[in-house]
Amino acid sequence: MSQETKPEVPANLSQLKKSINRAANWRERLDTVEELGQWKSRETIELLRYCMAGDAVFKIRKAAFRKLRDLGEDVSEPERSNDEPIKGTAKTLLRIKKSLPKDHSYEDFREKVKKMRIDLYDTYEGEKGEEFDQWLKESWNSIVLK
Repeated sequence: MSQETKPEVPANLSQLKKSINRAANWRERLDTVEELGQWKSRETIELLRYCMAGDAVFKIRKAAFRKLRDLGEDVSEPERSNDEPIKGTAKTLLRIKKSLPKDHSYEDFREKVKKMRIDLYDTYEGEKGEEFDQWLKESWNSIVLK
């Protein structure tokens, strides 16, 4: 255990549990993983394992892995999945595009995705990083309305 690691349970554990489940805020989840990694307790290790196994954003799974490894846990590095982080994304984007006027702009589409499905928007923003806007624009362009 490093000097920075504390053997107790953090006083704000219930808040950290809420933050780790905030689907619409990958940055908050990443910050939570960083904070959990400062504590070596059964509860914090369980939460980090939960993140490593199931978070939709790969960088969060990877950060949880690093924190668990730093805490001395025997864990295998997560692999990047080729699956969609959120099932049915293409259908969701199609429905959103259909709901807009025919002459809408990409910016209109992006804002409506953000407004209607912040969880989807945030997850893909976290997963795609700097390529997010290009990915969303390509997705918008590829949707052909009949």
